[in-house]
Amino acid sequence: MPKEASDTRPLRSLFLDLNSYFASVEQAERPELRDRPIAVVPMMADTTFVIAASYEAKFQGVKTVMRVDEAKRRCPDLELIQARPPLYVNYHRRILDVVESVLPIDKVCSIDEMRFRLIGVERQPAMARELALKLKKAIREHVGSNMTCSVGIAPNSFLAKLATEMQKPDGLIVIQGDELPDRLKGLKLTEFTGINKRMEARLKARGIFNSDDLISRSATELKVAFGGYQGERWWSMLRGYDVQFDSEEGKTLSQSHVLPPKLRTDQGCRDVLLRLAHKAAARLRSKGLWATEMGVSINGRQPWHAHCSLPPTQDAVTVTERLLEMWDKRDYKDPLSVGVVFYGLLQPEQVTPSLFDDTISRSRLSGAVDKMNQKFGKNSVFLASLEKAKDNADEKIAFNKTWLFSEGKDDNEWPDTFRGNPME
Repeated sequence: MPKEASDTRPLRSLFLDLNSYFASVEQAERPELRDRPIAVVPMMADTTFVIAASYEAKFQGVKTVMRVDEAKRRCPDLELIQARPPLYVNYHRRILDVVESVLPIDKVCSIDEMRFRLIGVERQPAMARELALKLKKAIREHVGSNMTCSVGIAPNSFLAKLATEMQKPDGLIVIQGDELPDRLKGLKLTEFTGINKRMEARLKARGIFNSDDLISRSATELKVAFGGYQGERWWSMLRGYDVQFDSEEGKTLSQSHVLPPKLRTDQGCRDVLLRLAHKAAARLRSKGLWATEMGVSINGRQPWHAHCSLPPTQDAVTVTERLLEMWDKRDYKDPLSVGVVFYGLLQPEQVTPSLFDDTISRSRLSGAVDKMNQKFGKNSVFLASLEKAKDNADEKIAFNKTWLFSEGKDDNEWPDTFRGNPME
């Protein structure tokens, strides 16, 4: 198939990915940690997992989501740092201000990723490279001299994000339209955003084992392989056309927590699950959403999962009642983490009040509790069922999340300890 003219696929997108973000922030805030192997962890326990590792640690084999005891074996001088999410959000806001002084942000994709739209002369390769270098310099000079990022530039945001993975740390990769799709040869399927292990297995069943196979298939063949119209979109994106996936945002709302050793008991699991359910319900109310299904899970040597339907709900009392009904049928061993997820989320105009469930008045009660806590502070008012676990499960930063939910006045605030250089 002949290559299309490159002017139909200009450099439209610049993607910026901050390298080892949480670890780099810790090193920026605490200069004594620089040039040392560190790992950011949710708690100080060998049975938990690494959230982020500095490149000094990565060079010794430490990886994200690796168990801490394994990380210590690979890197005996590894220093563990307990995660401080409010600090990372504080730096995130600073970084947004800094990069906006160079180029307008098109979309903040996560706490360590952002996308920029290139227009006019910015699409010329030399100008696009110059903008990337200015972004890197601005972060080093005004956030932290140790803070690096990888930048990808391509005809669409899908390929620009892929380019950031091609050179780390401190990379800068440009993929031009006339190089496609051949520039993508030699990659593993899971290196592409959107192809997880399950999709990889599906594609391999169709004879697609790597990127070479992926780019050699026609749009029709990819439609069959992916099981729908998204296969045709993949064909277009791999060739540099500006095609976007449908947003998955807002389909579920979840909370999870790795249990500290003292709470890895039956009572501890129950208490933290209740805490997560109440917190998730508060998030529903803050977003004006109503849930129609709930799932709970305990992960460990023998995991347990349960699911139930709900009347359209956003109140803590109804959620607690249904969770405790499921709890009576629990069956798990050696718990390590717990989670709650709400499905079937509805906007207010989609909710029809039930004749048999008092969720509307209960939601008003829960909303009144929210207002009291926002005025007087987190946990100023809480249900008695949370007495033992109300101070557990602090807010964490999840994928695609750039903020921390506040459960009360001054919750998750961070003092201004920024050590970077001031902006001019």
